[in-house]
Amino acid sequence: MPTWELNPGRPALAHAPRTADLGEACDWLRENEAELTDALHRHGTIFLRGLPVASTEDVAAVRDVLIPERTPYREKATPRSDYGNGVFSSTDLPPAQPIRMHNENSYTLTFPGRLLFACLTAPEEGGATPTADCRKVLDHLPAHLVERGRTSGWTLTRNYSDYVSLGWRTAFATEDRAEVEAYCRENGITCEWRPDGNLRTSQLRPATIHHPRTGEEVWFNHLAFWNEWSLDPDIHEAMTEEFGPDGLPFNTGFGDAEPLGRADVDALNEAYHTATVRERWQVGDVMLVDNVLCAHGRDPYRGDRRIAVSMGQPVDVLDCRPSVRPDLAAV
Repeated sequence: MPTWELNPGRPALAHAPRTADLGEACDWLRENEAELTDALHRHGTIFLRGLPVASTEDVAAVRDVLIPERTPYREKATPRSDYGNGVFSSTDLPPAQPIRMHNENSYTLTFPGRLLFACLTAPEEGGATPTADCRKVLDHLPAHLVERGRTSGWTLTRNYSDYVSLGWRTAFATEDRAEVEAYCRENGITCEWRPDGNLRTSQLRPATIHHPRTGEEVWFNHLAFWNEWSLDPDIHEAMTEEFGPDGLPFNTGFGDAEPLGRADVDALNEAYHTATVRERWQVGDVMLVDNVLCAHGRDPYRGDRRIAVSMGQPVDVLDCRPSVRPDLAAV
């Protein structure tokens, strides 16, 4: 049975026993699956150190034990490398660019319940994958922002373009406009084709949901992650001048149609910061994240870094007692 190390500012960590090979290590994971799941529900994130994981094939083998049911990557938003067999790079964004806290695919109607990260190459400096317990985030948020989220949900507007962010063909993995339109109808997304051939979409989603197993309420969204006020001020100014206030690749708001100010977004990001823990990567490390209970991000780094990710255990938002029912007006 795993023994957990619990230290302030760091995720719950257990050392796997020395094993002869990966098969034996996977047997240990199977034998302790109930304890690992219990720890995951308590802590939101668990870190396993000492597993003989050295390749994407090894990552897939561990994934098949810990996350046997996969979840496809829908409505893609960031570039990733596909290693095959449901294993991807964590992101291909530039090393100097930090990635803010977010729950994977919080904007889709079905999202992964679990994420698995594995370190194949540890960076020379930085590059941690921090996580934030969204139960604590909710506790740290100003009451007026929580109330707005609970009662009105959050909105996401995307302008797809090959020039910046991702084009619609990559995001929806199709060349067929009719397929995109059908997906949007089925998923409560309004869509509009622009004169230049690009796509603009908008959708309403709940800002808080309840964990399907533990019943706990969590702050679950990309509201701060994709809001214009989370951009670096110089980048915000340049992009607004280039694309106009309605043409940014991503923007968010509450469903009450009242705009979010910089102070509101700063308060959201501060709540994530207060709840954040991190562990420096070592080769072979495996981190399991409950995607409902925890948001995750990425620290900037120097040197080579190869973190593989896989996701699964699909969850339907309607099974999570959403505070606001997702807008299905487009259906």
